[in-house]
Amino acid sequence: MPRVVSPVADERTALTAYLAHQRRALRVTAHGLTEEQARRAASASELSIGGLIKHAARCETFWTDLILQQHGTRRKADESDADEFRLAPNETLAEVLAAYAEAADRTDAVIAGIPDLGQAVPVPQGAPWIPAEVREWSIRWVLLHLIEETARHGGHADVIRESIDGATFDSLLAAAEAWPDPWGQPWEPASPSVG
Repeated sequence: MPRVVSPVADERTALTAYLAHQRRALRVTAHGLTEEQARRAASASELSIGGLIKHAARCETFWTDLILQQHGTRRKADESDADEFRLAPNETLAEVLAAYAEAADRTDAVIAGIPDLGQAVPVPQGAPWIPAEVREWSIRWVLLHLIEETARHGGHADVIRESIDGATFDSLLAAAEAWPDPWGQPWEPASPSVG
């Protein structure tokens, strides 16, 4: 897949293509990581690549549930969301990557079945980050928000990954997608030190 989004002909294609591109960018930060590395918080926060992917999956599930007017598990006002940003001892990177792919597939299928991007999506009330006067958003708004959220956390994951082993987006993408020479130096795992 190319490093940039292909030309788009219409709004729906643009929104879904950019969301897919941001998802891919987040996923590639996990390429070649060990379980320990996927759990590593490499900055002052507790964010880890595995935790960010887990959070992105939960975000997509939350927003798709809202579109479908299904009420999944929601955090209570006094409940911390810290566990959402790190892998639990019984969770693996492969599991959260699979959950993210499943959430993305579900979102894509739901969006594909909605003819009008202006369709109203009821807004959950009471959260301090939601303006009190807003009662609904559109499907369009939800897609833009998912792009924004995924890109923000992809940037976090880029910094964490570079802190772990120096890998950058282009080198990871070149490795993950087997780009031909001379288009990039693919990332390779560091050789174990001897002695």
